[in-house]
Amino acid sequence: MKEQRYLYFSSGIVSICGIVYQVLYGAAGSYLFGDSVLFYCITIGLFLMAMGIGAALSEQIKHSLVARFIQAELLIALFGGFSIFGLFFFFSYFDEEIAKIYLYGIISITGFLSGLELPILIRRVESIREDISKSTARVLFFDYAGSLIGSVGFALLLRPMLGLIKTAFFIAAINALVALIVTYLLKKEIFKPNLHKVVGTTLLLVLTLGFFFGEEYAYSFEQKLYRDPIIYHEETKYQRIILTKEPGDVRLFLNGQLQFSESDEYRYHEALVHVPMSLSPNRQNILVLGAGDGLAVREILKYKDTEQITLVDLDPKMTELADTNRELLRLNKGSLKNDRVKIVHDDAFNYLMQNDQFYDVIIVDLPDPNNEALNKLYTKEFYSLIRNHLTPNGMVSIQSTSPMFATKVFWTINQTVQSTGMKTKSYHLDVPSFGNWGFTLASRNTIDLQEADLSVKTKFLNEDIFEPMFHFGNDVDSHIAEKGKKYVIPINSMNRPILVQLYQEAWRYY
Repeated sequence: MKEQRYLYFSSGIVSICGIVYQVLYGAAGSYLFGDSVLFYCITIGLFLMAMGIGAALSEQIKHSLVARFIQAELLIALFGGFSIFGLFFFFSYFDEEIAKIYLYGIISITGFLSGLELPILIRRVESIREDISKSTARVLFFDYAGSLIGSVGFALLLRPMLGLIKTAFFIAAINALVALIVTYLLKKEIFKPNLHKVVGTTLLLVLTLGFFFGEEYAYSFEQKLYRDPIIYHEETKYQRIILTKEPGDVRLFLNGQLQFSESDEYRYHEALVHVPMSLSPNRQNILVLGAGDGLAVREILKYKDTEQITLVDLDPKMTELADTNRELLRLNKGSLKNDRVKIVHDDAFNYLMQNDQFYDVIIVDLPDPNNEALNKLYTKEFYSLIRNHLTPNGMVSIQSTSPMFATKVFWTINQTVQSTGMKTKSYHLDVPSFGNWGFTLASRNTIDLQEADLSVKTKFLNEDIFEPMFHFGNDVDSHIAEKGKKYVIPINSMNRPILVQLYQEAWRYY
C-alpha cells in the first residue's frame, strides 16, 4: 500500500509540473513573439499531441517500469529546467524563426516525456494487483487535480514571484527531486540505483545553481537585444521593465517595446498632451490612462489652471520606478510627487467602469495593441466608457501607433472612436526613435483647430506646425487601396478583436 501511495503522489506532482510547463511555454512565446492566443494554442496542441505519441510508445516499455519513470523525470528536469534560459539565448543570438523552432522542439520533447510517464505509472500500480479501473481512475484523479493546482499556482504565485526563468528551474528541480525520492523508496526495483542517485543529485545541484544564477546570465543575453547598456531590469506581475542608457539617451522598454527615448520623447508627449489641452475650454480635472513614467503628467503640470490630475496605471512597480529612479526623476521632473497628482493602480477599463467622475481632458497613453489583453483598451466598448466620462466640451487624445508603418491599425482606431458618436481628427508627427507616429483627437462636439490656444512653453510644438500635423500624404491617408479596391475600415470590438491581427501583420517586418 505504501508503494501505491508513493506512485499516486508522484502522479500528482508530475502533473503539476506538466501543466506549469505548458503555461510557462505559452507565456514565454507570447512575451517574445506576441499573439498570446496563437502561442497558447500552439503550446497546448503541440504538447498534447506529443503526450499522445509518448503514451502510445510507452506500450513498448515492458520491464523496469519504475526505472523508466525515474529516467523520464530526470530528462524532463533537464529539458524543462533549461527551456526558458535556452529560449532567451536563441532569441538573443539567432533569428526569431530559429528561436520559435527551438521553443516548438522543447514543447514537443517535454510533452513526449510527460506522455510517457502516466501510462507507466498506471501499469506499475496495476502490477501491484490493484483493480485496473481503480488504478487508472486514481492516477487520473491525481493527474487532473495536479493540473488545476499547477495552472492556478503559476498564474498567482510562480510567475509574479519568480519570473519565467526561475520558474522553469524551480519546477525542474521538483521533477528531479521526485525522481530522487522514488529512487530511494523503490531502489530494490531499479537496476544500478546508485547511478540514478548520482545523476539525480548532480542534476538537482545544477538546477539549483540555474535557479540562483541563470537569470543574471539570461540578462546578459537580453543585453544583445538592446543598443545601449541596461541600467535597470525587473519582471513585475504585469510586464518586463527595462531601462537602458547611453550618454544623453535613456530609453524605457516594456515587454521589449520602446516606450520613449530621452533624445526625442518631448516631441511625442507635447503632441499627446498639448493638442487636447490647448483646445479644451476647461482644464481643471484631467485623467491620464497609462503613462506611468510621469512624462505626460510633466507636460500637464505646466497648466496653472489644472487642479487635479488622476493617473491610472496598472503596474505599481512602474509608477514607483518613475517616482524613485534618478534618471526617470530627472526626465519627469518629479511630476508624480506633485500635490495635484493622484495615482490609481488599476486596469483602465475597470477604472472607467467603476468610476463616475467627469474629466475635462482625457489622455490615453497605453501600449500598442499587440496582444488580446491590450486589445480591450482599443475597442468600441472602451472608447464608449471614455466618452461617458468626458465633460460636454472635453477633449480626448489617444496614442494610435504609426500611420506610416501600421496604416490600417491607425485608421481602425480612428474609426472605432467615431463609432461611439464622438467627432475625431487624426494627427501625426515625426519622432525619430519611433518614426512617424500618430494620435486620435476626439470630442463630443465638432473640433475646430482654429480655437487652439497654446499658452505654455514647449520645446517642439508651436502654432506654425499645429495645423499641418492634421494633414496626411496619399500613402497614409484613410482611403487605403487594397487589390484595386478601397479598404473598408473596420470597427474593433471585444467580440471581434481584429486590431491585434492587423497590428501583427503591419509590424511583422519592422
